[in-house]
Amino acid sequence: MKLIPYILLFLLFLCSCHSETNRRTDFAVHGIDVSHHQSIIKWDTVGQQDIQFAFVKATEGKTMKDTNFCQNWSEMERVGLYRGAYHFFRPTISPLDQAFNYIDQVQINYGDFPPVLDVEVTDGVSKNVLITRVQTWLHIIEKEYRIRPIIYTNQKFYNTYLADAFEDYVLWIARYSQNQPEVDGNEWIFWQYGNRGRMKGINGFVDFNVFHGNLEQLKKHCLSPSPAFSTAY
Repeated sequence: MKLIPYILLFLLFLCSCHSETNRRTDFAVHGIDVSHHQSIIKWDTVGQQDIQFAFVKATEGKTMKDTNFCQNWSEMERVGLYRGAYHFFRPTISPLDQAFNYIDQVQINYGDFPPVLDVEVTDGVSKNVLITRVQTWLHIIEKEYRIRPIIYTNQKFYNTYLADAFEDYVLWIARYSQNQPEVDGNEWIFWQYGNRGRMKGINGFVDFNVFHGNLEQLKKHCLSPSPAFSTAY
């Protein structure tokens, strides 16, 4: 009989993991992130559903380029969304090669978000090697685009591997919970709070995100015409 409460808790946990993500109502600025996994997106329809920004996968590793990036990138601009492009980082591959892959694919304009590095796996490398290679990618990209990149990761990964080395970077944190992210030594700016959202114009599930602030504050995180490096982060 003592096992019953634990079994019920486990079943509730399983249900929560597989339930549809509901849109939050306690934030003013909403967004999504997508890749080729969402197939062809009807951006006119998406843009009419009270979202202000979107992130899209651009590249991964040394050579992989997302097959839907170019279409998504241009469509996001056309419908008036603030947009950002991310690179999925592979720690065992040269960060120089990975940076060049991103640079070859992504042109950022004024009003776009800085480049985003998605780092959420170690692929077996040590923490020190991971940090060094992530820093290398970030430095190359900052020099190329003249703005400091954003780091995307999940709460546990950041606190375990990255917290001591990247306190000056804007964070986009994944935490699939009703509770806001808690990151050591930094503050989150974007929060991916669920990965089973539904929107008209998108087949299947999509990730839901919010921005920690209002629309005017969001704009301050975009590339501006200033000739100087942006070090607001």
